[in-house]
Amino acid sequence: MARAPKLPQIDAEQRFLAQVAWAYYVEGLTQEKVAEKLGATRLRVNKALSEAHRVGLVRITFNTAYAACFDLEAALCEKFGLKQAYVAPAPAQDSDVQTITGAALGNLLSEILADPAVKSFGMSWGGTLNIATRFLAAIERPDLEVISVMGGLTRGSDLNSFEITTRLADLLGAQHSYFTAPLYAGSAESRDTIMQLDVFRDILERIRAVDALAMAAGDLSKRSLLMRDALPNGTTIDELRAAGGVGDILGTVIDAQGNPIDHPINEKVIGIGIPDLKAIPNVILAAGGAHKVPVCKAILGLGLIDTFVTEENTARALVAA
Repeated sequence: MARAPKLPQIDAEQRFLAQVAWAYYVEGLTQEKVAEKLGATRLRVNKALSEAHRVGLVRITFNTAYAACFDLEAALCEKFGLKQAYVAPAPAQDSDVQTITGAALGNLLSEILADPAVKSFGMSWGGTLNIATRFLAAIERPDLEVISVMGGLTRGSDLNSFEITTRLADLLGAQHSYFTAPLYAGSAESRDTIMQLDVFRDILERIRAVDALAMAAGDLSKRSLLMRDALPNGTTIDELRAAGGVGDILGTVIDAQGNPIDHPINEKVIGIGIPDLKAIPNVILAAGGAHKVPVCKAILGLGLIDTFVTEENTARALVAA
């Protein structure tokens, strides 16, 4: 049997050491302020600084792959009004961008979902979010509910909302709820009828009330699960591009300014709308790759994203855009 390929790894502990050292030595924050910024105790910060010296991370210059990423994180936050940016080092091969971005998201979610204040968590679907579940730390959260926030594919897939929601909930020992509807209705009229059903009105209100939500961004190519397997009959990628589309957010196809394009597909989406994201305390977007720069720029420009997870080359392109 062939051996599974070795996945790129994000070293969460080295990242924490680098974050502490950067904030203390470069930003000039006190240990107390560093602890406050990173949500850690002052004792842990003190130990981290000692460890950073011991392992040679801090010398005259920074000896870590994450150092360049901190400047990018700060630049992304300033440019797009983010509360947090998490930029992983660029992988050696472009084919590993999704894996390294998913790994970074998994490490971040390990921190977010360990917070007892997070009682309900919304999970989208796609390759990046699927990979993230493989990098989650073991946490017991029986008090947490994981809710799928998008309708699903009509055929089985380990990237589907149902499978990803179940996998995440199982990893956390959490409860979970499905949004048991297709992503698109057959028509705008049938979409309105479905959205008025009590069972869907209830789950939509619960999605709008989650404490945090993780989602991906899809471009308009066959690399996108949605474009490949979920487009309504008769809809083509070419016509979405011709209407000005650059990608989708939760199934709604948007243009370069982040506005829904004028196309019937957007009248068929069964789920929450883009404006609903504004009320969610922590909306997390995870995406990477040159092909996703236009759609990421469009989504980030809306000012609705709180946390952005990506890799170094994508971050540079977005800062320069």
